[in-house]
Amino acid sequence: MRRVVVTGMALASPLGCDVRGAFERLHTYKNCVRYTPELEQYKKLNTRLSVPVNGFSVPSHFTRKITRTMGEIAIMSVATAEKALEDAGLLHDEIISNGETGVSYGSSSGSITTLIDFYTMQVDKEVKNLNSGSYVKMMSQTAAVNISLYFKTKGRLIPTSTACTSGSMGIGAGYEAIKDGYQTIMIAGGAEELQPTHIAIFDTLYATSLKNDTPELTPSPFDKNRDGLVIGAGAGTLILEEYEHAKKRGAKIYAEIIGYGNTTDGTHITNPNPDTMGNAIVEALRYARISPDEIGYVSAHGTATIQGDPAETTATYKVFNRNVPISSLKSYTGHTLGACGAIEAIMTIEMMNNNWYHPTLNLNEVDENCAPLGYIKKEGIEMDNKIVMSNNFAFGGINTSLIFKKI
Repeated sequence: MRRVVVTGMALASPLGCDVRGAFERLHTYKNCVRYTPELEQYKKLNTRLSVPVNGFSVPSHFTRKITRTMGEIAIMSVATAEKALEDAGLLHDEIISNGETGVSYGSSSGSITTLIDFYTMQVDKEVKNLNSGSYVKMMSQTAAVNISLYFKTKGRLIPTSTACTSGSMGIGAGYEAIKDGYQTIMIAGGAEELQPTHIAIFDTLYATSLKNDTPELTPSPFDKNRDGLVIGAGAGTLILEEYEHAKKRGAKIYAEIIGYGNTTDGTHITNPNPDTMGNAIVEALRYARISPDEIGYVSAHGTATIQGDPAETTATYKVFNRNVPISSLKSYTGHTLGACGAIEAIMTIEMMNNNWYHPTLNLNEVDENCAPLGYIKKEGIEMDNKIVMSNNFAFGGINTSLIFKKI
């Protein structure tokens, strides 16, 4: 079994589009949620809140020819992949296109804007707005495919279109591809564009926050008075590399991935199951060959939904049986869906390497239905942890757990 390390990271997020800058933004204790006037045009939509990407622009060298198969999801994915490869010192290395590099990347869906073009054809009974790149923009594997095309990778391609675990599963699948000897490098992560339809889906489930007049006070994961999530957007890309290869070329190493768990509930498509959620955490610990006591911090999925928070905390406590420090990045960024697992993994690694961990914003009184964990509230805390965990859970009963180690 080969060791797998992270040698490059980049993001496009509500916190900004620079990893260090995004980490520093956590110290301000201010969320990125915005009242969104554009949502007022949609009748029967209750929430008016969203969390857009902050500061992203299409790279100037992304010509029309390059972007003809890219919607917003793919553009953010390819742009962050390019920055991550540059960060890793691999951008122009022949290993990217010689078959030793693969891609494991996902999003909840393809570009919704392009999907509307297909829908228009069905309604108007006329072929319009469609071109040779439309299908690639729309298909669920658009991020992974466009990354592969842009960098001319010839290794494995693993699309992880698994809703809120798309990013974390992208990292996990990439880790396994290297660990088991199939690839040397994997470009891994997830992305999501901000769309009113995504917001509407959760709104119809009564899962969105309605604090339209006080966006700074929501979402509030684990809080007794939480009223739901806020939808965001972004992309996160990590360059995963076989340890000996990284060591030989003198690469800087952000962290080692030592465990990955992936399970399904097999019970309900939207209601989480604490037992099987916990199984993913146990599986990650088992593959890492460590005990729960060695984990110093847990980055929670923490959506601020009525059912999700108690289920997740119950699952976590059942495994740890102690008040392990825990917080939710979604209190800052909202729920970035397919991107959240990757963005949260990047920030978790940054926190581990800087010995500082952000609080859950707007957590004033922990809900009595949430398990007794070490909730970080009000202000961040300093800890020197060697090993940390990042968990994500998705519709369809899909559960993931990643374990990172300082190296």
